[in-house]
Amino acid sequence: QDHQYVKTMAEAMEGGSSLAGENTTASVGAARLPDIPVANRPTCIICLGMAGSGKTTFVQRINAHLHARKTPPYVINLDPAVREVPFPTNIDIRDTVNYKEVMKQYNLGPNGGIVTSLNLFATRFDQVMGFIEKKAPECKYVIFDTPGQIEVFTWSASGTIITETLASTFPTVVVYVMDIVRSVNPVTFMSNMLYACSILYKTKLPFVVVMNKTDVVDHSFAVEWMNDFEVFQEALEQETSFASSLTRSMSLVLDEFYGNLKCVGVSSLLGFGVEEFFKAVDESRKEYEKEYYPELKRLQQVKETEEAAKREAELERVRRDRGEGEPVPLVPGGRDKPRPPPQGIEISLGQEEDSDSDDMAVDREEEDTAEKLEIVSYQGPGRE
Repeated sequence: QDHQYVKTMAEAMEGGSSLAGENTTASVGAARLPDIPVANRPTCIICLGMAGSGKTTFVQRINAHLHARKTPPYVINLDPAVREVPFPTNIDIRDTVNYKEVMKQYNLGPNGGIVTSLNLFATRFDQVMGFIEKKAPECKYVIFDTPGQIEVFTWSASGTIITETLASTFPTVVVYVMDIVRSVNPVTFMSNMLYACSILYKTKLPFVVVMNKTDVVDHSFAVEWMNDFEVFQEALEQETSFASSLTRSMSLVLDEFYGNLKCVGVSSLLGFGVEEFFKAVDESRKEYEKEYYPELKRLQQVKETEEAAKREAELERVRRDRGEGEPVPLVPGGRDKPRPPPQGIEISLGQEEDSDSDDMAVDREEEDTAEKLEIVSYQGPGRE
């Protein structure tokens, strides 16, 4: 089972080695299914949201909804700091990484511990991909519950690795859960929309905004604010702070963002709007297949072409460095012919040089001895 495997990964990490051995990695890679068409691959739903927005409760609701439809999803928990998960999970990061031990070992705070735990988990995310591929024929949706600190996942390296790895293989939809009760204030509403916009442009994936807790406050006012600029300006007239003037300016900028945004009102407590949410997810999947996946394939082909051109340039450089020509003999004139002496040097055998000559040859042994004596006799600066 998946839990047994990730526990094995955790034991390996506690022993000071990598999260999994080479044999385990090889077995997971061998168990992967062959490539299947994009239309038959499951949809990955990455749930993001501010702390307290009801993200985990929302995941519980859509999980229960899919079980009621007899199409159970594959659920993965990526929050290492949560104490209890109110829904069954197939893979849980807490079985692999001990959040408290990470904080203790690396002397980190809560957010630093979450980031480091995600980084450790991301180093073996290819094995998680192997589990998802094995379950691809059986499930239609793969749901990811992320940490409550949204910035930890959104702006960290591990969050980018996980998101891009999923999007390169499976249709992926980013879901931003928004607390509609706290967004009654137009300034707070604009802050939420700006954050949603930043996530959209960072991930560049199909995007759905879920306005949660509609059982408390109806989300129709927020939809009207997005569709009618003047109504939002009227709501801002009651605000006289500097933030209100900034919000007026930003609302003009976000007009185009609102035009292509999929927005759904959901009550995670009572289950209102869940059907509309899955309709929006299916539409986002079509958007992935129509726009994102062809662009991904194009970028992959461009990268392969660039790498092939780079390899060819390296081979050409090696050929040019080697050059072509006739081999040069090591001994001029052949092996049997004696080598002529170098020009400008006189050689005399069995004869003594004139002692009066300034260029008198010095016996090598005496020269070495003289050098050694000079080195030994040197005892300080200026003394020999």
